[in-house]
Amino acid sequence: MSLSAWLMATRPKTLTAAAVPVAVGSACAARAGHFEPVTALAALAGAFFIQVGTNLTNDYYDFVKGADDADRLGPKRVTQSGLIAPKVVLSAALISFALAAVCGIHLIQVGGWPVLAIGVASVAAGYMYTGGPYPLAYHGLGDPFVFVFFGPVAVVGTYWVQVGRVDLLPVLASVPVGLLGTALLVVNNLRDIPTDTRAGKRTLAVKLGERFTRVQYAALLVISFVWPVLLAVLANSPAALVMWLAVPLALAPWRTVMGEKGAALNGALAQTARLHAVSGALLTVGLWRLG
Repeated sequence: MSLSAWLMATRPKTLTAAAVPVAVGSACAARAGHFEPVTALAALAGAFFIQVGTNLTNDYYDFVKGADDADRLGPKRVTQSGLIAPKVVLSAALISFALAAVCGIHLIQVGGWPVLAIGVASVAAGYMYTGGPYPLAYHGLGDPFVFVFFGPVAVVGTYWVQVGRVDLLPVLASVPVGLLGTALLVVNNLRDIPTDTRAGKRTLAVKLGERFTRVQYAALLVISFVWPVLLAVLANSPAALVMWLAVPLALAPWRTVMGEKGAALNGALAQTARLHAVSGALLTVGLWRLG
């Protein structure tokens, strides 16, 4: 078990999906005059550990359930490829969730019982994404899971632990964050329709087909970049429109998703991750520094 194998197992390119909502939530808190660096870092660390725990759980259960097999089209997975023993991967996932709980101690102290509820729900959902008696991803519930937990829950939760209340700004700001995070999953599931179908993994893409999934991806991107108008008008945050600077980054993955299949979608997946990260960074700067 090499360090490179463990780094691969954590899927570092996916960690921006955990960082962006914390950054946006912290920007909203800063705008409200309540940015708390220690609390923000605790939220970021907790989000990272939940993301890693979810990734490792996914690595283990997709192998055990047969979704990751020799015909896998996506990036190499450590369990399926034999780089790390399955039980070791599962143990590491549980340790990651435990470390997230440790980070949550400070957050519960400052945010109270709502944070405890959010933390328990987030860890449970991370495990149940592919594990447990009713794995969400295997029943077409992965898309709403990603939107809710990597959008509103993460952004508003980060705001709550620093400000102590819920306001319109973080609620609205959480929507494009969650939508673009969901777009990542949509590309992944579009690519994996053939292997997921054989394994009985009934993702939304499997249930509704390629055509719907391509339209879904397009809708997620369009709504994400229209949404800043609502931020500008309803939350008095015209600087949110700076997010539009990321629109050119959407063109290449859009073209690929609309016209390609299989392994060709791996490039679109990486490009969508970059789009999510850059648009999130722009939204953070806009809300925090530009007013």
